[in-house]
Amino acid sequence: MQIWPGEPYPLGATYDGAGTNFAVFSSVADSIELCLLDEDLNEKRIELTEVDAHVWHAYLPGIQPGQRYGYRVHGPYDPANGHRCDPTKLLLDPYAKAIDGQVTTSESLYSYKFDNPEERNETDSKHDTMISVVINPYFDWGHDRPPNHEYHNTVIYETHVKGMTALHPEIPEQLQGTYAGMSHPVVIEHLKKLGITAVELMPVHQFVNDPHLQEKGLSNYWGYNTIGFFAPHNGYTAFGGGGQQVQEFKQMVKAFHAADIEVILDVVYNHTAEGNHMGPTLSLRGIDNAAYYRLVDDDKRHYFDTTGTGNSLLMSSPHVLQLIMDSLRYWVTEMHVDGFRFDLASTLARQFHEVDRLSAFFDLIQQDPIVSQVKLIAEPWDVGVGGYQVGGFPPLWSEWNGQYRDTVRDFWRGEFSSLAAFASRLSGSADLYEHTGRLPMASVNFVTAHDGFTLRDLVTYNEKHNEANGEDNRDGESNNRSWNHGVEGPTDDPEIVELRLRQQRNFLTTLAVSQGVPMISHGDELGRTQGGNNNTYCQDNEISWIDWDLGTDQKELFAFAERVLRLRHDHPVFRRRRFYKGLAKRGGESDLGEIEWFNSAGEHMTEEEWEQAWARSTMIFLNGLAINEPDERGQRIEDDDFIVCFNASPDDIDFEIPGETYGKHWTTVINTADVDDETEYEAAATITVKSRSIMILTSHRESEE
Repeated sequence: MQIWPGEPYPLGATYDGAGTNFAVFSSVADSIELCLLDEDLNEKRIELTEVDAHVWHAYLPGIQPGQRYGYRVHGPYDPANGHRCDPTKLLLDPYAKAIDGQVTTSESLYSYKFDNPEERNETDSKHDTMISVVINPYFDWGHDRPPNHEYHNTVIYETHVKGMTALHPEIPEQLQGTYAGMSHPVVIEHLKKLGITAVELMPVHQFVNDPHLQEKGLSNYWGYNTIGFFAPHNGYTAFGGGGQQVQEFKQMVKAFHAADIEVILDVVYNHTAEGNHMGPTLSLRGIDNAAYYRLVDDDKRHYFDTTGTGNSLLMSSPHVLQLIMDSLRYWVTEMHVDGFRFDLASTLARQFHEVDRLSAFFDLIQQDPIVSQVKLIAEPWDVGVGGYQVGGFPPLWSEWNGQYRDTVRDFWRGEFSSLAAFASRLSGSADLYEHTGRLPMASVNFVTAHDGFTLRDLVTYNEKHNEANGEDNRDGESNNRSWNHGVEGPTDDPEIVELRLRQQRNFLTTLAVSQGVPMISHGDELGRTQGGNNNTYCQDNEISWIDWDLGTDQKELFAFAERVLRLRHDHPVFRRRRFYKGLAKRGGESDLGEIEWFNSAGEHMTEEEWEQAWARSTMIFLNGLAINEPDERGQRIEDDDFIVCFNASPDDIDFEIPGETYGKHWTTVINTADVDDETEYEAAATITVKSRSIMILTSHRESEE
């Protein structure tokens, strides 16, 4: 075999049509062997002799896509000083574009003996680990173009490749649970009908199926255990894992773009699957442990962990920052994705120990001409000290608004003293974002997500029911801000059933009329249940998958969700670019009259009424002529006027419509207590809003008015 010097850049395995260049970084290695493996794992080792700036490299003519490979790194094994090189472990390329196989529960993956952790384990790991694969980078993208939906027009659908498609009866069995299944016309049709503009895919970077879950007969379903930041997860491919997953993923993105739907990836750059000091040696740990991971200052055997997973990447290391930025650019330029949601993003901001919005990571994002132009969404917390950072991220960034979730849940379950905060969340959370120069789209509004109850379970259970996870119901969040409406779990009581359905409609409507970016968790529009399990990270089965065998109530809920999102789509008063000009803490009411807040008597809310602990209702007037923003072509935006009545109290409430200056004729467009209601009213009329419901009325503004 010919071995040419090759190039130190780009890192990873790069096929150019005639051969493959291999390059890997390690500042601590004494020597590195590139290991080429056939299908039977017979191994040919090639010592890398060319080293430039700690990058070891070679070019091998004739090495084609599909070639399996790994690395063996010879160097210090000195945990006390942070070094864990171990040539008995076949290591994944951190820049591998595809990965084959999955780890086993074997002791060979670990550099110590289970029965004596102080004793070295020098068993070869190649039969029990995952293996890197050379890919063919060429793909016919045709006329693919990113949809580039403006943020204020965006509706996000958080979904799981397998959970969305595993049970769909119209998807061929071979394609269920795969990228190809995700891009099947029936899935795209469902999303288009609902009004979705962007799918946010739960982790599709190659992840590890945790050995401790395998031993319990469970598996890592969510995928927040990344080991390959460039590789699409091989478990979601319909056509084999030898590199074909890359082509299949690209085809999925191309299909979504053709349907005018963006693809956002949920990415986990805060830690890896190698865990704490007792974890397996799979990749970074054996290549250059101290350069990639944050270690405890006075005891480098242990990892500084702000993620709750055992380790955190070292965000002050230029090589970690390069790895993350190279990965982000790769997914945008080569895989054509349209944005990212960063898991536990506060950890990425810890250049030292504290969360710092001026950290190097944010500087790199800000100046990058590619990554800075896609959608960037932070999960603005981690488990470290000072990790809760809702409202604390810099411009360019949107955030999962955890305060929106909590406040909206509290309001609709009737919590006292929630009305004022509800008004702020409904109007875009200016109190959280405006002071840093951000806009309403900084707030990604959600009521439910993958982590926690589904929307149906939120109104069905007071307590979590996670027994199937095998941890005696100790895992998962206990403070869910949920309400079962009188009975824990399913019931045949028609009044409770109807109230639960009404509450689901209330949540969907609240999302649709809130300023900011709405996000729906997959299946919530269909009344999906997890049986009260609020931590399904290990449930790769019917507990977590969408059941597409829909009953009447579920079909009607979907029709309602479609209708209320269509209302948002059709009317710019619900999706403004700018905050209201008034006080952030009072929903933005100002002299401009963009939005006005009334009590049930049709009078402006007073300070005393805002502060009443028992206040659970309000009426909003949205002025269609006072949007005060230009459209994409610079034309002034005008819309119809709307009145939105919220009643979260246990009693029906009579609301008096304001006088003629606000509109002479009003028509009901949404009534969560009566989905068929299209009643017309005159100015100053009295309308009855049923307990725990929303009514939306519209007045069409004639041009001469």
